[in-house]
Amino acid sequence: MLKTSNPTSVNPLSTLYQPIEADIQRVEERLKMELVSRFDLVEELLLKSNRLSGKRLRPALLLLFARALGNVTEEHITLATAVEMIHTATLIHDDILDGANQRRHTATLHAEYGNQIAILTGDYLFSHAFFLTSTLPTTYPAREIGISTNKICEGEIRQIGTKGKFHLAEEDYIEIIDAKTAALCRCATKLGVYLGDATEHEIQLAAQYGTGLGIAFQIIDDLLDIIGTEIETGKSLGTDLEQRKPTLPLIHLLSQIKPGEKPEVCRQLSAGKIGNTELAEKMDRYGSIQYCKQTAKKFANEAASCIAWLPESAAKKVLKALPEFTLNRVF
Repeated sequence: MLKTSNPTSVNPLSTLYQPIEADIQRVEERLKMELVSRFDLVEELLLKSNRLSGKRLRPALLLLFARALGNVTEEHITLATAVEMIHTATLIHDDILDGANQRRHTATLHAEYGNQIAILTGDYLFSHAFFLTSTLPTTYPAREIGISTNKICEGEIRQIGTKGKFHLAEEDYIEIIDAKTAALCRCATKLGVYLGDATEHEIQLAAQYGTGLGIAFQIIDDLLDIIGTEIETGKSLGTDLEQRKPTLPLIHLLSQIKPGEKPEVCRQLSAGKIGNTELAEKMDRYGSIQYCKQTAKKFANEAASCIAWLPESAAKKVLKALPEFTLNRVF
């Protein structure tokens, strides 16, 4: 049987973030300070956008690596703020692309204000994030964020290009989610250690942590889009099916399903005539749910193996725990 967690349970991130609680609060204060405008509508949009991303995972990754190497500086706070703005901008644009009307139990910006205003709000956040990086004495963060945002766009474009191609190779799927999701996690972890005078090898290990965690996170997200509930996730589900995206649960299912059953399932997927409940039952029967969990676990374990070099600290303990949290956040 399919199992999910109690949606009213306490979010364990509040405990996990304890070593950087004061640092996260500084980022929150900085976001409030930056997301202001003398125009009422613009300020209203910026305030609402700031509530879209509740986990603060990307800035937390940056701050955890920074804290694991020593002190969190004002430069770290600036970068964590910029990274969160980039992430929020991608969420706004993703919701438009996916036609998602709900995120964090509230209406998405495009659902409430229309596509034009939502797109421009995302653009505002992108540009302001780059402005913040320009205030730093080094151009490295701006380059890394630029590389990451390019990768995100490449991933989104590639994903749009694969609509309806449910026999997409698993390797191509992993490349796509590495770009659209893991890229910004990778950027955050790299920036967290770069300002801490880490060696090039250590920067790459931090990057590998972000990559593994980001890929694991997205695999679980794609699985949730089919077997989760909107009460638990707080956002519109089933959008991958509506958009005919070939995510790992579907790719694996079609590789395992009986030959006589496959043509009809493919027809239903292409026509949008199969619901989450029926699809989840098939995935459970053919082992696709377990396969996705195992694949996500492989990447999560790879992430966990990349932090042995960090000195022991409360922040390192959190970095050790995050991969497991990513796997179990709803199961």
